[in-house]
Amino acid sequence: MENIPVLVLVISFICLLAIGTPVAWSIAISSLLTMLVSIPGIPAFTTVSQRMATGLDSFALLAIPFFILSGELMNKGGIAQRLIAFAKTLVGSLPGGLALINVIAAMLMGAIAGSAMASASAMGSILGPEMEKEGYSREFGAAVNITSATTGLIIPPSNVLIVYSLASGGASIAALFLAGYIPGILTGLFLMIVASFWAKKKKYKVGKRSSLKEVFKTFIDALPSLLMLVVVIGGIVTGIFTATEASAIAVLYSLILGFVYKEISSAKLPQILLDSASTTAIVMLLIGASMCMSWALSYENIPQEISSGLLGLSDNKIVILLIINLLLLFVGVFMDMTPAVLIFTPIFLPVVTKLGLDPVHFGIIMVLNLCIGLCTPPVGSVLFVGVGVAKTTIEKVFKPLLPLFIAMIVALFLVTYFPQLSLWLPSLFDL
Repeated sequence: MENIPVLVLVISFICLLAIGTPVAWSIAISSLLTMLVSIPGIPAFTTVSQRMATGLDSFALLAIPFFILSGELMNKGGIAQRLIAFAKTLVGSLPGGLALINVIAAMLMGAIAGSAMASASAMGSILGPEMEKEGYSREFGAAVNITSATTGLIIPPSNVLIVYSLASGGASIAALFLAGYIPGILTGLFLMIVASFWAKKKKYKVGKRSSLKEVFKTFIDALPSLLMLVVVIGGIVTGIFTATEASAIAVLYSLILGFVYKEISSAKLPQILLDSASTTAIVMLLIGASMCMSWALSYENIPQEISSGLLGLSDNKIVILLIINLLLLFVGVFMDMTPAVLIFTPIFLPVVTKLGLDPVHFGIIMVLNLCIGLCTPPVGSVLFVGVGVAKTTIEKVFKPLLPLFIAMIVALFLVTYFPQLSLWLPSLFDL
């Protein structure tokens, strides 16, 4: 491996980010500069544009714009209020009840909408003022909202898991979707435990216990929304339709549900389509640029050299996984999740497969790890959304965020070193 292309790639990427260049353009430009070191100008420009285009030429990626649109429809279709009402009847009477409601509702909302930012925005705007009214600090409410919103990226349907499937060279999307359930729920439970202890310590108000009648009523109200999970995931797992077809069905289902709930009208549809198109454009540009950088890395033999270097350090699986997790935690602080998955999967996957790790298991480790990065500055998108909705600052939120970070890291290491947490459900369905 020559040192100059690697230095050009790393230094140019960091400098572009430092001067405020958008992440997608930083990735594409640094990839181009790296290519220019190794090959002449015209072939370098041609290769970069070609790789960006061919990187998007995938049937599996069609699922992403559909899931983004279904998420927008769900977010605008009154789903959040019904899920919050259902969660309130389940855990509202426990210590830190409103914080626990936030976690459960975010898990459900994130799983249905498939977007951490949509979940953080919806839960923060609805539950934030209510938590303040009940005596909870604004910063604690924001911290719970920010961390719990990321659980929906592990619990399917998840766009990031589709991206990982592409980057890994064909890991089963159905297996990845099933593998995400237990780690996602485990992370949510750890966040609930921490939130409950914090609330008890601060002596926050406890809500009244709901009757069985109230639980049943709110469950019936939320049932049509929850059934979307059964339809989409059930259809994929049983082989009735592919993930891409499931995403189209999710759009149709959420559109009908929005009209049934009378939260979506034909007048609102153009704006919903425009918002989803805007989000899709950003995501797809990131994917195209990241695929280009992955090719540049491969051309310079960087993944193979890193793989050899890591395996040269140790052949102990525990040590290697610890190093990879620490590297990914560092990467997550500075890079958004989608490009990180596309760039680092080809680098780390060959290492872990040599150690006998299942690609599906590693996908869950990687996504869960990078979820933590969404809650950290300087590029933590969910952090900025959560802080913005709560009308507070990152500095004030940092203290209540710390124990919740620790809870997420504990969940990450359990998932890393106990493979059956990820692989039990896929094996149960022969996936």
